[in-house]
Amino acid sequence: MSAMTPEKTGLITLRGSTDTVVEFFGYAINSILYQRGVYPPENFTSVAKYGLSILVTKDKGLQEYLGEVLKQLRGWMMVSQVKKLVVVVASQVTEETLERWTFDVQVNDGATTALAIPQTQADKVREQKEIQAIIRQITASVTFLPLLDEPCAFDLLIYTDRGAEVPLAWAESDPKYIVGESEEVKLRSFTTKIHKVDGAVAYRYSEAGA
Repeated sequence: MSAMTPEKTGLITLRGSTDTVVEFFGYAINSILYQRGVYPPENFTSVAKYGLSILVTKDKGLQEYLGEVLKQLRGWMMVSQVKKLVVVVASQVTEETLERWTFDVQVNDGATTALAIPQTQADKVREQKEIQAIIRQITASVTFLPLLDEPCAFDLLIYTDRGAEVPLAWAESDPKYIVGESEEVKLRSFTTKIHKVDGAVAYRYSEAGA
């Protein structure tokens, strides 16, 4: 009888988990901006990630802005001060919020106190499949979200602990909730064993489309 080869086990740290989550947010934000038509399609290029083809912006100004936001997000996450990230899509004309893409961040407190926790190859495969499922839902959002037939802008909101240090360039914001009738669709979640991210998108609909 042949013996089963034990599964190789590695380690994941708070830094490694944070890098995974921040990287996911970068691709998720780009996907939302493309799929919801916030920027023209010619402003995006296709890259391979998570076993998928994902569209990311080619606009230098937008790349720099997102880079700065993700850098600050990473700093807050390294001290476990991030509660959620929200992508707000609003009308450029009325400034009313049309969609709120919310990603709640939960931290495994026991894992953060350890220098590292075990992570098997199966854990890594499951994590990638979970992230794939979320990206695919964002890609498929055009099938269940109302058509945005007006020029739109976006904003990024990061919910932090009260004790988080806020850079001077940042400002406190109202939640930019949707006014009027709205619906919410739950997205899939993924976990690194240290962080868990749960997604949802709320959207406004008119009486005509209700």
